[in-house]
This record gives sequence, C-alpha cells and structure tokens, in this order.
Amino acid sequence: MGRAIFFQLFQLLRIQGDKLKIMKIITRTIAIKNLKKYLGHDLRKLALEHGITTYETGRQNKGWKGLILERLAGLQTNVSKAPNGLSWELKSVSFHEIKGQLVPKETMAITMINPTELKVHSFLESHCWLKLKSIVFCAVMWHGKNSESSELIKVASLDFAEDDELIKEIKADYDFIREKLIKQGFEALTGADGKWIQARTKGSGHGSTSRAFYARTGLVKKIFEIAS
Repeated sequence: MGRAIFFQLFQLLRIQGDKLKIMKIITRTIAIKNLKKYLGHDLRKLALEHGITTYETGRQNKGWKGLILERLAGLQTNVSKAPNGLSWELKSVSFHEIKGQLVPKETMAITMINPTELKVHSFLESHCWLKLKSIVFCAVMWHGKNSESSELIKVASLDFAEDDELIKEIKADYDFIREKLIKQGFEALTGADGKWIQARTKGSGHGSTSRAFYARTGLVKKIFEIAS
C-alpha cells in the first residue's frame, strides 16, 4: 500500500514538473514585443478569429478588448502572472481624433485607494506606483459606440528611472493627496487635485464613497509620447 501511494505521488509530481517545463513565461518585455506585431490591426477582427465575442449576441461584451489583447500578448488565459513571480497588467486606453490629433478619450483607472495604506506608504512603496510601473498601456482607436472596428495604434510602458522629472511630478501629486487625506480626511479627496494623477470617486451614482487613483488624460498622452 505504501509503495503504491509513493508511486502515485511520484507520477503526480512528474506530471506537474512536465507542465512547468512546457509553460511559457511571458514577461512584460515579451508581451510588449508580441503586441507590437499587431499595430494597425483591427482588434475586433482578431477577436472573432480567436473566438471572443464582441457584439455578436446583441449586447457588447465589455471585456473583449482586454481578452484579445491578452491573447495577442501571448497569454492563454486572463492571468497575467508568470510562474516565477513576474507580474504585469494590460490596460487598453481609447483614443479618438480631435482637430487632426489623436488624444485619449478618457482618464484611466490605476487602483483603488485604501485610506489606511495611503496614510502610511510613501509614493515609491505605494500600490499606486507598483501598478503604474507594471502596466503595459495599449492605445486603441475609438470610432464611436458599438463601432465594428478598433485598431491597436500604440503600445507603451512607464519605463523611467526613479529620478525622472515626470515621476517626480507624479510623486508630488501623490504626496499632496496623501497629505490632504491625513489632514482633512478621506471625504476631502476630489478629482480636482493633482496634475497627472487624481483621487476621485469610483462607482455608479453621486453617493459613491469609494475612491480610486486615476491617470489624467494628460498623463496617458504623455506616456505614449515618450514611448514614441
């Protein structure tokens, strides 16, 4: 009996080991390289080729862009964490044309705010910074609501040294918001604060009490400009 159990455990460990050997680790660098192969391609067409529904059921699958971008990046599932602990996140940002220029259509959510953590964490040890520096930003063309096309137009990441001027300014925004929280309380945080990032309500209705860090459209635009 003991020998049989030992043999079964041995077989199970060998199978798991084989799975890890064939599992391809997709780092952020590889993901960006893979995504750039599809610049200018229509994401909706690619989604249909991968069996991802967009509007075919009569209702929009709101997550279809994220799903197809994950596939194009090299991920087989929507889990963007590699076995060795490397992690990153994809964010699609809609761009539209105004006066002949491509600009972000809206702000971009970074992460929810935990007031307790915000009080004690400096910017470089914050979840906000951890998220920002791990994001792979994907600019996609917006042609209107329920449009039948949406091209991938640019891929970028926030790859700066920690003494970069832009990071200093983002840090200044974070420090201001953090100080305001400490002195005036959570309810005092509004979207009016911050040059590059803001802390504003997240959720439906005017009675929402939750807050999240958002990248202003100016920051989104700046990230893609620097990556050009």
